[in-house]
Amino acid sequence: MALLAFHGAERPAGPHRSGPRSFADAADGPAGGDTPTVRELTRLLFDQDGERERVHMPWRRLIARDDFRHRPGLTPEERAAQSYAWLRLVNDLLADPASLATDPALLTALHEWAAIVDGGGGLTTVASIHYNLFLGSLLDHDAEPSRDLTEYTALRRTGTFLCTEVDHGNDAFALETTARLDPATGGFLLHTPHPGAAKFMPNTSTLGGPKSAVVAARLLVGDRDHGVFLFLTPLTDHDGPLPHITVTPLPLRPNAPVDHCLTSFDHLPLPRRALLQGEHGRLGPDGSLTSSLGNRRKRFLTSISRVTVGKLCMSAAAVGASRAALAIAVRYGDHRHVSGARPGQRLPVNTHRTHHSRLLQGVATSYAMTLLHRSLTARWSSHDAADRPPLERLVALAKAWITWEARTIALEARERCGAQGLLPANHLAGFSEYIEGTITAEGDNLLITTKAAAELLHHPPTRPTPDAGPPVLTNPHHLRNLLARTEQTFHDHAHRALRHGPSRDPQARWNTASAPALQKAQSHIRLQAADALLAALARTTHEPARRLLGEVTTLYLLTHLAPHTGILLADGHIDPGHVHGLPDAVDAVTHSLQPHLATLTRAFDHPPEYLDALPLLQRPGPSRGDVDREA
Repeated sequence: MALLAFHGAERPAGPHRSGPRSFADAADGPAGGDTPTVRELTRLLFDQDGERERVHMPWRRLIARDDFRHRPGLTPEERAAQSYAWLRLVNDLLADPASLATDPALLTALHEWAAIVDGGGGLTTVASIHYNLFLGSLLDHDAEPSRDLTEYTALRRTGTFLCTEVDHGNDAFALETTARLDPATGGFLLHTPHPGAAKFMPNTSTLGGPKSAVVAARLLVGDRDHGVFLFLTPLTDHDGPLPHITVTPLPLRPNAPVDHCLTSFDHLPLPRRALLQGEHGRLGPDGSLTSSLGNRRKRFLTSISRVTVGKLCMSAAAVGASRAALAIAVRYGDHRHVSGARPGQRLPVNTHRTHHSRLLQGVATSYAMTLLHRSLTARWSSHDAADRPPLERLVALAKAWITWEARTIALEARERCGAQGLLPANHLAGFSEYIEGTITAEGDNLLITTKAAAELLHHPPTRPTPDAGPPVLTNPHHLRNLLARTEQTFHDHAHRALRHGPSRDPQARWNTASAPALQKAQSHIRLQAADALLAALARTTHEPARRLLGEVTTLYLLTHLAPHTGILLADGHIDPGHVHGLPDAVDAVTHSLQPHLATLTRAFDHPPEYLDALPLLQRPGPSRGDVDREA
């Protein structure tokens, strides 16, 4: 069915139209500063449930302190030690550190703000491991009467999490570290049977003080393998690793200041209470195992369920880093002046379409990422057992999409700042490297997306919404439905591939369907983000903010629809006029949004103390002596 072309009165003002500089500026006065539009956008981004003061402001105020400013000249080891010093400042802020692990909104907000400290990386990593994976795992299992958490909540011992091994990453279900029940003591002997079973990359050195770990190991009772369980294990004291434990430091990465190590065990004795038990498995006095779950794989996934919260945390960190990268690049682009078309003319680099269009696309996507993450975190905070499987799938898809998009945004922002963006003190280069870590942490993106894509094929695609309004490229509700059509198309392609693939060869049949299945999964999560944008749009009555967010939503959808115009045209959802009109539509909405670029990024609410400390933002006005590229 052919739809209306993008033309005539429905086309927004293009780059050659005259008129008011901007609708938000007309309402709020000169661009910049804390205006009503900025405040409303900030509310939509950070205060969905009226909890901005509780959830976000403590971390925002914390990173505004001078303690968190960049210190030049530190060695990688000194920077890793600094990450633990910052962790103590975080812990000192908490009245009840254990409660942080059980509060997904507060925990993920910590990751959003901690990720921007000194380029991201160290603080976020050690905080995520200690509060989520370590303390969270202890709290999610049975409360052992003799287990006192005080030394962990007071940070007399820092917690870490040992799951993946040299030979087993995403297939951690097959890991080979063993914990054998010792009939003589009633406890366990924790053992690494060969070098490939060494725990790979956890932060287990003596930096930051004594450490304990939650260690994933196969529970062996006699000749029975009960599968993987978690064991609370002390690792180091002030003098080094404890007996029966070998810790081998891995090379320190300059922009990921964490003490990654290889860790092995040689028949380490553990008491009976070291085993973390719950409904998924309890070991009786006679060595028999009772469980509410029917197989070892389900027991393993239950025991490491904190990984799902970890995905939310990694997404939050990537969202925070991408917003900071954009705020830095936009402010720099306003300050950085280059030669204009006329002799002696100097213009901010942000006036160039080739420059600001890329930043605006990143801003639109970062708004979508932020609001998607808010919606998933809220759902996770109140979910029940029936909601869990589909919600875990969405969290996994969101983690992959957000961290991939964040990498693209951080790299673009770094490039837009030229050589200045390479300097560590300006944080931008560090963001890119840290985001690379989030792409792999808590499940490699491609693998978790592939698993989710296979599961999604058992569910119908997202439906277009009725009464979406006029079918024009300026209508975000119509664009949302076009994105839903792409999900339907890829769903159908994948099912045809499964039906006609090689018989009696499941792997070959999946291989033929995997490409459209992955495309369906990507369309599905982008659509969830679009719905989060539209939901935010419906929550505001502030007209300047509403119009601005509507254009951000339109730009987001146009950007993500552009690669799919061929299939939309072939299936009759658009006509040739739409295909030819889409670049003009992108250009027109970019032109309309360009005067508001600073407004959109000021709504990210970064503390002035944070931005003002960056060297590349300390030189406002024209600077003829600079040697960065000219736009």
